[in-house]
Parts: sequence; C-alpha cells; structure tokens
Amino acid sequence: MTTMGELPQVVSPDEWLAARKELLAKEKELTHARDQLNADRRRLPMVRIDKPYTFEGPSGTVSLLDLFEGRPQLVMHHFMYGPDWDEGCSSCSSAADGIGNLRQLHVRNTTLVAVSRAPYEKLAAYRERMGWTFPWYSSYGSDFNYDFHATLDDRVAPVLLFLRSEDELAAAGTPWTESMRGDELPGISTFLRVGEEVFHTYSTYGRGIEEFHNGYHYLDLTALGRQEAWEEPKGRATPLGLQVGGPNMRLPDEYDI
Repeated sequence: MTTMGELPQVVSPDEWLAARKELLAKEKELTHARDQLNADRRRLPMVRIDKPYTFEGPSGTVSLLDLFEGRPQLVMHHFMYGPDWDEGCSSCSSAADGIGNLRQLHVRNTTLVAVSRAPYEKLAAYRERMGWTFPWYSSYGSDFNYDFHATLDDRVAPVLLFLRSEDELAAAGTPWTESMRGDELPGISTFLRVGEEVFHTYSTYGRGIEEFHNGYHYLDLTALGRQEAWEEPKGRATPLGLQVGGPNMRLPDEYDI
C-alpha cells in the first residue's frame, strides 16, 4: 500500500484552474523546446553502414536491411541479454513490456525491433514467456553490439560509454576499467534506408531512454509521480524502489498483481 504525505492543497475549482493555467504556460515552453530539439535531432548528419551485419530471427539469418521489413525507417531497442544469461535484463524487460501494437509506427513508415547478443533460441523462449509480439533478433557472434556501444569491450571496439570516450570518461572522474569489459548497455538507435543503403541516424543511452520505461510518461502526469526518492515535493509518496536498477524491480511476470 502506498504511503502518502504532503499532499496537494485542496482548493476551489477556480483556484485550481488559475494554478493549472500557470503550469500550462511552462508546459508550452517545454513543448516548444522539445519541438526545437526534435528538429535539431532530425538535422543530425548520418553514417553509412558498410559492414555486412547479420542477425538471427524466426526465419533464420537476415541482414540489417531485412530488419526494416521494407519500410524506410528502423527504430531499434538494444535489449540487454548476454549470451550466457538465463533471463533478460529487468529494466530492459520493463521497457519491452510497454511496447504495444506497432500499427501506428508501421503506418508512419517505421519498423521497431529489439536486438540482443543472446542466441535467438533464448530470445524466442523469453519473448513467448512474457507474451511480447515485437520482432526480436540475435546479434550473437557479430560485432554489431560492440560497434553500436551496447556491449563494451575495448578489445573489440573503442569504448564509448554514454557517448564518452575513455579519455572523456577519465576526465569526468568515471574512468573505464578492464572490469567493465563485456558490460551490456540499454539503448535505442535509429536507422534510415535509402534504396538498398542503410544509414545510422541516432543513438541514445542512459536517461535518454527513460521515457520508454515503467510508464514514466503517464506517471509524470500524476500527483504521486514516479514514486522515486529524488522527486519533488519530498515526502509525497514512499519510494517504491522500482526505478531502473532499483532493489524492487522484477521481471514483468514476477510481480504479484
């Protein structure tokens, strides 16, 4: 049961409307800033993909071009699931649990897939266990995860952790160490298909993908919010420990609800 404190002030409908309009002005500023950021994102240059990556899926071996399913755009979840893991990452599973019907992406010329390093047989079994329907492919045995910095190993590809090189990490006080070799990272990458050519247009990691986790885009509209310790106002709701990496985060089918 959720413990609540420091609840919002109870006011008249007119007072609520006045306060809501003040917040609306801030929301509009954020909306305009987001529109500008999205425009800047669309203006990013892109990189041609020349390496012949292959993946394993339900129909066997396929190419990166095949993942588009004939559409011009591809959105890819880098799902943390190492080859020797028995189960997928709980935080990536949280994000995956929110992926619904892909129709609205498809009619907008965009395909969504997930890619992990675990062998396809493991992915297929886990997908069936969770009741997911989105396409999921294995990059097992290829350089793909390393080249897109979803698996970190300086012996395979230059380290880029949250888009920071080894030198930049050291300068920021978070140096890369050999103990981090093989670490898996969640992320989202996007690609564009032009004829038979594929281009990498965007990647994001860390908090760049948080709105795809835990229903945050809905929870941020509520009085109790995400129910995490850092949120203001303090004392509003008891932290649930369900944030990414939190002590109470479970695999989706392990919650007793």
